[in-house]
Amino acid sequence: MPATAHKPPIINCHTHIFTGDHVPPWLAKTFLFWPLYYLASTRMIIGIFRWYYSKPWSPYKQQFQPWYKRWLRVKYKLWRIITISRLSEVIYWLGTFWLALMTVFLLEDKLSSWWEPAGQLAGWLDVFRSWMVDHRLVWFPGQVWLQMVWVVLLLGLFKSVRNLVFGILRRIWDFLRAMPGEETKAMVERYVLLGRFAFYQDQSKIFEKMSKQYPPGSRFVVLPMDMAYMKAGRTKENYHDQLAKLAKLKQSTAFGDQVLPFVFVDPRRMTDEPGFLKYSFHNHRVSLEDCKVRQCFEDWQFGGIKIYPALGYFPFDERLLPLWKYAADHQIPIMTHCIRGTIYYRGKKDSVWDYHPVFEQSMGNGKYDKLALFERKNTDFSINFTHPLNYLCLLEERLLRKVVAQAGDDRIRQLFGYRDPDTPLETNLKQLKICFGHFGGDDEWNRFLESDRYSFAQQLVTYPGTGVLFLDNHENEEERPGKIEQLWKNCDWYTLICSMMLQYPHVYADISYIVHNPDIQPLLIETIQEQHPVWRQRVLFGTDFYVVRNHKSEKNILIELQAALGPALFDLIARENPRNYLKTRE
Repeated sequence: MPATAHKPPIINCHTHIFTGDHVPPWLAKTFLFWPLYYLASTRMIIGIFRWYYSKPWSPYKQQFQPWYKRWLRVKYKLWRIITISRLSEVIYWLGTFWLALMTVFLLEDKLSSWWEPAGQLAGWLDVFRSWMVDHRLVWFPGQVWLQMVWVVLLLGLFKSVRNLVFGILRRIWDFLRAMPGEETKAMVERYVLLGRFAFYQDQSKIFEKMSKQYPPGSRFVVLPMDMAYMKAGRTKENYHDQLAKLAKLKQSTAFGDQVLPFVFVDPRRMTDEPGFLKYSFHNHRVSLEDCKVRQCFEDWQFGGIKIYPALGYFPFDERLLPLWKYAADHQIPIMTHCIRGTIYYRGKKDSVWDYHPVFEQSMGNGKYDKLALFERKNTDFSINFTHPLNYLCLLEERLLRKVVAQAGDDRIRQLFGYRDPDTPLETNLKQLKICFGHFGGDDEWNRFLESDRYSFAQQLVTYPGTGVLFLDNHENEEERPGKIEQLWKNCDWYTLICSMMLQYPHVYADISYIVHNPDIQPLLIETIQEQHPVWRQRVLFGTDFYVVRNHKSEKNILIELQAALGPALFDLIARENPRNYLKTRE
């Protein structure tokens, strides 16, 4: 990956460097029943990782100690003795099998009062254990503390014993075989990632690890996270401290030119902290007064805004509208989360979320009602906040008019020049510059490819200039009562986002996180070909570091993508398009 002097720098448009201190403790909430999720605290996991790696007597540091090197020498000599003949190998494996069985019997005795072993293997083990007892072949320590030492040493030091023990236990206890499910696996991976990077308590250390995997001079959009309102407990370090440290990194001589920080906004913080966003307006133009957001933009050189609606709000929340107007007027880029994930609101569902505030569904005979959102699980109803169609309520004047009309603050109606439901607003948000982070998700890309009989998914091909029309119909297109409802429930997000790009001048999408999946590469290459002049200018390179690290490293992703796209297409999405996305105006 040599640096290319005559080319603009690579810009990764989607990265994270927040630490474990910025994550609430109860992420396992909704995955585990109360009070079990208290036992799976992120703070505890992070503490374990920090102890493991950083304390003077941590296990990680023992590998560099003389005693450990001597142990490796002894271990290797034992291996040489064991493998000197076939007889010694047989004796070794019989000994390993015996140690594993004794450990299984010991754990079975301790755990069977809570979980009764089941299955054919459990029956065989009972028979075999009786035979071994009769022949005095069963032995393990009698004292509890010695039994604990036995288990820890054998499982910790001997991989062959550990594999045998866990292999047997999974077959005699169904609950071990059933766990974890896909969602739980994703959450465990997120815990491990937090633990791995929590070793670095300073954001600059994480940034350094990322930036060194790129050619010199590469730049990175850094997206902080404000998780204070997701109902998963209080973070160890507050959001303002996170921003201040990110600002310090931006102002540093070592990394300042490479760091392109965004400010994370949550409408609930605007309510709790009036000083977070203060504004005035004149002739429909917003001016920021002395507030945190203004400090980020003017004093700290932050370059954009990040939102994460899955944490429990719609992107058209009226508290955000003045900021969106300011962003549209100044072409300040916005990055939004648009993929199904493991970070979402963990509290109880509010009754106002049972229906969409703007969209309607057909009830037959020309009657319409609010679009029902009756999902009950957090992982399901949080998708209603993430859905890309929500952004039509900002970009499309007819829908924005409804949002403005419903606002509780009359200043919102004055700002946009609202008169009545049938009169267009005097100003709107069609010029809003917004990027759909993660491009909807690789599952939605696959859904698009598999939708060979669904007419809306075909409209990107049938109507290449517009894609799907959201509120109107194409000429000769069948009239569909409740069209928005059908798109909401049935249309893949790739089609929706690509259609928005075609119809609104400043809609972008980045390939962060999904970039790890080589299956997206054929469709990505097709999307940015010359015959698609709009899309090819709106797709951005991003990785979602460090969240994507459970799949691949940054340099692995970078090299694979460069090889798949070739120099011209890679430079387009990683050098040229990001510059246009990040460009602002006074």
